[in-house]
Amino acid sequence: MTAAPLRVGLIGYGLAGSVFHAPLIATTEGLTLDTVVTSNLERQKQARAEHPDAHLAATPEDLFARAADLDLVVIASPNKTHVPLATAALKAGLPVVVDKPIAGTATEARELAALAEERGLLLSVFQNRRWDNDFLTLRRLLAEGELGDVWRFESRFERWRPQLKGGWRESGAPEEIGGLLYDLGSHVVDQALVLFGPVTQVYAEADTRRPGAETDDDTFIALTHAGGVRSHLYVSATTAQLGPRFRVLGSKAGYVKYGLDPQEAALREGQRPGTAAADWGTEPESMWGRVGSGESPLTGGGRAEPTLPGDYPAYYAAVAKALLDGGPNPVTALEAAAALDVLEAARRSAHDGSAVKL
Repeated sequence: MTAAPLRVGLIGYGLAGSVFHAPLIATTEGLTLDTVVTSNLERQKQARAEHPDAHLAATPEDLFARAADLDLVVIASPNKTHVPLATAALKAGLPVVVDKPIAGTATEARELAALAEERGLLLSVFQNRRWDNDFLTLRRLLAEGELGDVWRFESRFERWRPQLKGGWRESGAPEEIGGLLYDLGSHVVDQALVLFGPVTQVYAEADTRRPGAETDDDTFIALTHAGGVRSHLYVSATTAQLGPRFRVLGSKAGYVKYGLDPQEAALREGQRPGTAAADWGTEPESMWGRVGSGESPLTGGGRAEPTLPGDYPAYYAAVAKALLDGGPNPVTALEAAAALDVLEAARRSAHDGSAVKL
């Protein structure tokens, strides 16, 4: 890597910007958080306290006016702004990282990918859940053939939030691109595609359960992969008893894992990779999943499988390597477009009550 770090402009300092992007950028070798864009005075105060060396800008236009002083733009603002801001950044000659799901439609995602290719610029999508501890562990188990041929992949991203929190994520306005299908669904669909490849059929059920809710808060997606695996994916804010994060059933054995990766909680608490203890992303043995066959893991079936450490810092390390050394893009816009194909099909399926062929 070069001596001078790449200067990063971050647009948005809400949950995504303040909890995920800013800390990871600030602790990645080869990157420096140069500018934070937010018009919210409280968030400006927060950004100044947490990143005192960074400049503050009130609008994206203020940032783009300084395009020559930047090397990368990260877009962590609400979903409806992703496409126009990514387009503006690319036209300003800047590489871009966009928070998932990148766009509201696969067509828009592919148009952004084409623009980035035309300009010769990196366009990457922040899919941090590819670096969750359980996902990394499952990839290792699959690579080593521990489960045999996988027949069914069950993935749950469930929460118990019976009261609405408000904000654009819970808005029913189509332009906001809210709801769990496009929020948590972006994660579970992306993981399924990474693990088991393209999808030929999508079936979904989307419900709005909570009083006053405007968009889906309890959604199920069933995928048929071209290779024969069936993925059953659940995202919910209304789950009073949480199921396993992963339940993966194969011809030799199954893998069952409860609990969420600890990195988000650590970031919310103000911990930072690189400055914390050497055990970043690790979890206690009591949280390990189990591998076995013929008996429930809750009654002692199978063996405890050590969970690999989660590694969100690997995403921005890969972005830095791609820009500085020509390394691969960690998550491409075309991969995000493939996930959006599935999400759009799931939305149609839930509306029509029938399976959608892809």
